[in-house]
Amino acid sequence: MESMNGAAGTSDLFIGLMSGTSADGVDCALVDLAGARPVLMAHRTTPYPDALRKRILDLAQGRYDGADAIGQLGSLDAELGEFFGDAISHLLAHERLSASQICAIGSHGQTIRHGPHQTPRPFTLQIGDPNRIAARTGIVTVADFRRMDLAQGGEGAPLVPGFLHHYFKAERERLVFLNIGGIANVTLWPSRHADPIGFDTGPGNTLIDAWISEQTGCACDRDGFYSGQGACIPELLERFLEDPYFDTPPPKSTGPEYFSPDWLRARIRSGRSYRPVDIARTLVTLTAASAARAIQVYTPSSEQVAVSGGGAKNPHIMAELQNRMPTKAVIGTDRLGLDPDGLEAMAFAWLAKQRLLHAAGNLPSVTGARVRGCLGGVYLAQTRD
Repeated sequence: MESMNGAAGTSDLFIGLMSGTSADGVDCALVDLAGARPVLMAHRTTPYPDALRKRILDLAQGRYDGADAIGQLGSLDAELGEFFGDAISHLLAHERLSASQICAIGSHGQTIRHGPHQTPRPFTLQIGDPNRIAARTGIVTVADFRRMDLAQGGEGAPLVPGFLHHYFKAERERLVFLNIGGIANVTLWPSRHADPIGFDTGPGNTLIDAWISEQTGCACDRDGFYSGQGACIPELLERFLEDPYFDTPPPKSTGPEYFSPDWLRARIRSGRSYRPVDIARTLVTLTAASAARAIQVYTPSSEQVAVSGGGAKNPHIMAELQNRMPTKAVIGTDRLGLDPDGLEAMAFAWLAKQRLLHAAGNLPSVTGARVRGCLGGVYLAQTRD
């Protein structure tokens, strides 16, 4: 296809950027979208420096007030745009590619607040200035995908199911995709539906990471080391699962502003003293139990659950998923040719292509939007005279 930055690419090469609610860094995926299945040509994760991550989380969790919050929002928007642009430049340099060989960038942005049920007007906000990405890379950039879906009455999320449906609809009914990032989301094809449904099942790693950070100062429970020292507390797990979100039918989406440290603290103040490692293991079980329950309810006859995201690296989450779904094979998405770390970034590369083709990117069966729509704003790279 003809690239919008003025050069004809030799193939449909796109770059997708994804930074999740865990705010640990940005995934940058170089994807060839020319064929019947997407091909991940390269993938790079660039971690946020600790100070930057703290500012993002402080802003997302409402720790700034008034003018300070507005100042931080504007400053972070600009800084993240430059950070994302630099991450792309490093990837291109490593792969010995020029900007003219890339058709477009699709940037999800860093979610600061997701309020699909905010009254009187739902909203969602992702930052990482796409003007700066385009200026820094010289590549047309597509961004701000979620707000058009909200404008059409949808949740604005999740958007990855559209990508998965495009490429994997032939395997409908037997296959489930489960992404476990900060929040866990599922894409599945109930037998009576032509299109998939997809929704956030609940917390992925967001509560685990927050608890680990509070207890140890580490950013995450790498390879499940900390939670592996504990045991699940059944009464606490039951209390967690009583939250009405888990039984709310889709379409639905959520974020760390709901499943927050305050949400957790309110439920562990029971007059009993629990070991911190046991709370961590219970949170691991919550992630698996809530996802497994959703899958069993909406697609009991499915055969495979393909897991992506950081949760795929936690052996306790994977084991608990298999234990709770013994008739299904719980596998990593790498078994399907999709890098578990790069899948969401690949989806936003595809969404950028859809936007340039003036084609729909969302699925009303997933988000609840009134219509399928063309998502995202296009930011052109400037050429020098």
